[in-house]
Amino acid sequence: MSEEVTSGGAPRKRKRKRSGSGAASGAGSARGGSGHSRSAQPRSTQPRGERRGEQPRSERRASSARFDGKTSIQRAAERAVTHTEDKRGGGGVTKRSASGRERNRRSMGERAMSAAAPSQRARTADSARLVAYETLLAVADKDAYANLVLPKLIRSHRLDARDAGFATELAYGTLRAQGTYDAIISRCVDRPLEKIDSNALLVLRMGAHQLLGMRVPPHAALNQSVALARDVIGSGPSGFVNAVLRRVSERSREEWLSLLSNEAKDQLERQSLEFSHPVWMVRSLRQALAAHGRTPGEIEDLLAADNAAPVVNLVALPGLGSLDEALDKGAEPGALVEGSALYSSGDLARLEGVRAGTLRAQDVGSQLVARALAAAPLEGSDSAWLDLCAGPGGKAALLAALGAQRGAALVANEAAPHRARLVQNSLEPIPAESYTVLTGDGREISSTLKSAKSLPAGIAPDQLFDRVMVDVPCSGMGALRRRPEARWRKSPRDIADLLPLQRELLQAAVDATRPGGVIAYVTCSPHAAETQNIVAEMLESGQVQLMNSARVLESVALQNAGVSALAGEKSAAFTPEIKQPKGAETPVLGEGASTVQLWPHVHGTDAMFMALLRKL
Repeated sequence: MSEEVTSGGAPRKRKRKRSGSGAASGAGSARGGSGHSRSAQPRSTQPRGERRGEQPRSERRASSARFDGKTSIQRAAERAVTHTEDKRGGGGVTKRSASGRERNRRSMGERAMSAAAPSQRARTADSARLVAYETLLAVADKDAYANLVLPKLIRSHRLDARDAGFATELAYGTLRAQGTYDAIISRCVDRPLEKIDSNALLVLRMGAHQLLGMRVPPHAALNQSVALARDVIGSGPSGFVNAVLRRVSERSREEWLSLLSNEAKDQLERQSLEFSHPVWMVRSLRQALAAHGRTPGEIEDLLAADNAAPVVNLVALPGLGSLDEALDKGAEPGALVEGSALYSSGDLARLEGVRAGTLRAQDVGSQLVARALAAAPLEGSDSAWLDLCAGPGGKAALLAALGAQRGAALVANEAAPHRARLVQNSLEPIPAESYTVLTGDGREISSTLKSAKSLPAGIAPDQLFDRVMVDVPCSGMGALRRRPEARWRKSPRDIADLLPLQRELLQAAVDATRPGGVIAYVTCSPHAAETQNIVAEMLESGQVQLMNSARVLESVALQNAGVSALAGEKSAAFTPEIKQPKGAETPVLGEGASTVQLWPHVHGTDAMFMALLRKL
């Protein structure tokens, strides 16, 4: 304000116009006397308080007894101990408070923002990822098998072929590499994995596989993983998922594996982390290679084969099914055994032969051992066949179809009622007079036969069989490609617990076989304790003779110019060293005696073991 004198002598206050306001901002006002515009005068650059004649702000602060001359940021830095090493998984330095708590957030200047605009970010999970998540959830919470759950979910969500393939690779790939991904995730979080919500951990594993094991762009993997977490868990955990997966994405798969390898304490641990197998399993598989006549140096090839996505093997039941429809839809003829094909054209249920049950999925290793039992040389009667542990029914169906062509009848026995129903379903396409399904403990097959309500014609309640399949319950270490969750469920103790049952079932099979008859001892595991050791114990009892199992297996494999597909470098033969039992008149090792062990990295099959034994 300024003052001017009025005619009455009293001072009158006059308002000062602000620079740039009204007409005064132009040429100036006559009232004020200068004739120059106030807006043309340079504006003060001093702080507002100083323009008013006040004490400068910095001096006012300094005058306070509480001020220590440091900014809040400086004081916060003094309260934290800053380590110069990188955070686990990268992304800056680690800061800990005086109490030792880790500050896991990056500084504000380093915080990464989403590559997608808010309007472009997914809010709900897409169907393919949801199917994979529900599969993993069933495996984790219900001990389900992915190969049984996944096809049902694909159909219920009505995924097309492309999305079904994506969901399959995401589910199976995540399960196979779970050990590796857990090791990576553990280096990107500030807590033990067991402290992470189990559902969030599933989403993190899936996200890690998309980032490191699939050709999914990083922004899509992050966006969709966050959307999945928000959809199935909640908005809170979705932020955690986003932060952790960003840490995972800071390194490539090769860089992560290099980091893990450098931190491993020995070669076994390195192979365990790199190939995602438990350490004890890596050790057992190395020993198994040696036990079956191969070199332990093949271990990494074997582990890599376990992690390869297997192609679906088809078998057409002899005399009943045909591969024509599958071949017309892109299947390729199998390279090891007749009546087989490799199929990679989507949902099997779309094939009419599969719906009718005359065409089915079955690993070629299982096909080979079933055909080998049927082809083993045998003198005398050949009309009564037994599958002692028949569930879920794949080998039983192939045996029954082969037997029906030769006038033989099959008794398929299964201990578990629900698995016995699966066996019944598998055998539906076979003529009803050619088989029967019994439910009972295989170790008590004689009692089960005597109490059976009906048996096929020619099978008596006290029957001794001509050919017996005993595919014993085992660790499943040979089928890790198709059942990847098995590697995380098993332990060495499980194998130890199975050994007495395997011995007793083999003994029951021998007891149920007529003299001169043939027993096929089969496992889907190469573990020495479950295979060679069990067979050796039985041979040393003097009750059976080991046949030339390799020759029989080679005879049922495809032939090329008279040479078996399982000959030469593909040979699966091994001759064990067995001492002749005292007092035994017949050698327990027959001419060319051998067992056979198939391998994923050599034959492209499950790691099936078979020993053909003739009862003495």
